[in-house]
Amino acid sequence: MATLVPFDDQPALAERFAFKMAIAMALTVVLGFSTQLAMGRSTFAAPLRVHLHAVVFMGWVAIFLTQSYLATRGPLALHRKLGWLAAGWVGLMITMGFVVTVTMARNGTVPFFFMPQQFLIADPLTVLMFAAITAYAIANRKRTDWHARLHLCGMALIIAPAFGRLLPMPLLSPYALEAATTATLIFPLAGMIRDKRQLGRVHPAWLIGAAAIIGNILLFDLIAYSPLGDTLYHLATAGSHGASVPGLEFGSPPAGGLITGR
Repeated sequence: MATLVPFDDQPALAERFAFKMAIAMALTVVLGFSTQLAMGRSTFAAPLRVHLHAVVFMGWVAIFLTQSYLATRGPLALHRKLGWLAAGWVGLMITMGFVVTVTMARNGTVPFFFMPQQFLIADPLTVLMFAAITAYAIANRKRTDWHARLHLCGMALIIAPAFGRLLPMPLLSPYALEAATTATLIFPLAGMIRDKRQLGRVHPAWLIGAAAIIGNILLFDLIAYSPLGDTLYHLATAGSHGASVPGLEFGSPPAGGLITGR
């Protein structure tokens, strides 16, 4: 009977691959938002909530990269302590993700290549899916082969906004939101290819991550186009300018150019 090679048979190589993946993800985020700034689509004059959102989410990128380094180079004791800070940090990400998304819907400033109702559902749902995968990774912290891969999948879930700043979003409408989210599959797919080459099979954690990304797309579209989506949009925008903006229609390109995050 053939014996399957354990997934963690070469932990040092696996950790180095995870660190390289973490660097690639961090660079994607930096490139995406730097491009946004260079193109004049964002500004440091944005409201305070936008700056807080940026600090919290970029803070996670820094924590994620640091944790990946510590898992590879040590000390592991610091990695474990920082892990509990990271767990609490996820709560800040959920809070700021909801605040910024709902405020944009209420202000009627959702980018014109997104339908406001779909945007309102998709962004918070993605952050919650990220939190669920991250919690699953923490629960599997003693199974290092699962732990590292699940964290990478969780990070992949929240990179869609970076891809959204690199891809020609107006040209991808009416499927711009789905396209940016689908682009994040590149990371779990890279992990699958690496495992197949090194171990002869794909670790199930990558399949869970890919399923979470695809399931997230299906779920936010299902809710956005449903009576529940209508109700959530009306509740979120009640008493604001956004209430007069059709939730399932695309807006017109702004005459003065797009500035996001307002």
